[in-house]
Amino acid sequence: MTKKLFDRTPDGKEVYLFTIGNKNGLTAEIINYGGIVVSLYVPDKNGKADDVVLGCDSLEDYSDSPYFGAVIGRYANRIENAVFELNGKEYRLAKNDGNNHLHGGIKGFDKVVWDVLEHSDNTLKLHYLSPDGEEGYPGNLDITVTYTITDDNELSIDYKAKSDADTIVNLTNHSYFNLSGHDSGNILNHQLKINAEKFTVSNEELIPTGEIAGVEGTPLDFRNLRPIGDGIQADNIHIKYGNGYDHNFVLNVSGKEPEFAAEVFDPASGRRMKVYTTKPGIQLYTGNYISDIKGKGGIRYGKNGGLCLETQFFPNSVKHKHFPSPVLKAGELYHHITIYKFE
Repeated sequence: MTKKLFDRTPDGKEVYLFTIGNKNGLTAEIINYGGIVVSLYVPDKNGKADDVVLGCDSLEDYSDSPYFGAVIGRYANRIENAVFELNGKEYRLAKNDGNNHLHGGIKGFDKVVWDVLEHSDNTLKLHYLSPDGEEGYPGNLDITVTYTITDDNELSIDYKAKSDADTIVNLTNHSYFNLSGHDSGNILNHQLKINAEKFTVSNEELIPTGEIAGVEGTPLDFRNLRPIGDGIQADNIHIKYGNGYDHNFVLNVSGKEPEFAAEVFDPASGRRMKVYTTKPGIQLYTGNYISDIKGKGGIRYGKNGGLCLETQFFPNSVKHKHFPSPVLKAGELYHHITIYKFE
């Protein structure tokens, strides 16, 4: 368990790097700016630990990164036309992704300094109070995010939130994983399995239309382990819209407790990661727009340098009543858990 100064924000706030880990060599380094997982050291088949997440060495570099490792909120993913209706009232949000709203807006939860409530050998608990009207969202939202590394080689992320007014909430983590090591190139040889028979169909702006389609016979069929590179350049409209994989999958989960959502295997290192969640969806994003981004140790990250498995309510779910609802009623508890287990 260590704590050291990482950087300072432009207005002088100190940001610290906290280390948590277990006896098996699984170690995470997390900063209280954006709740960012800066590094995650995982032993390979020979016991050698490598850092398997993309990240940066300074806040300035993080400002140029595509949400590396961060907590995303108040609403992860996209909202069509940056507007939603709740209880008969219209709420207008920032248009920060073309005509749409993405990942909580201009200054989402990834760009704020969080309070540290607890830091022990294996746990870091962060807190943030998002004021009513922040980025256009209603209600004062009180959030805690707890990172725990277990002796079963799991990184567990526990999200809790309460609001004093009805609002919408969809929290996730935006880590980019490369199980060969963050500095090892692309993830096209990684093998992927997703526990989903269906996905949400999106338009050319990556906004779900409301249609839910089967993965069978498409490049989005990851019901069995297969290399990511196999379908990433397929002649398929869904792949072309995302310039690769950038899709929400409808998970075969109940939502009552963390259940199996996805598995990634890297043949080169022998590392295997399994994802468990209480959320109904998972966004597969294969770093299609990473381009010469400055990373840790001066490494330059390129296209497909990492993959994200963002557990979530479906994108644009506030517009489609047949999607699981992201509405959080005043006084009710939002509680979701996502676990990344390494084998």
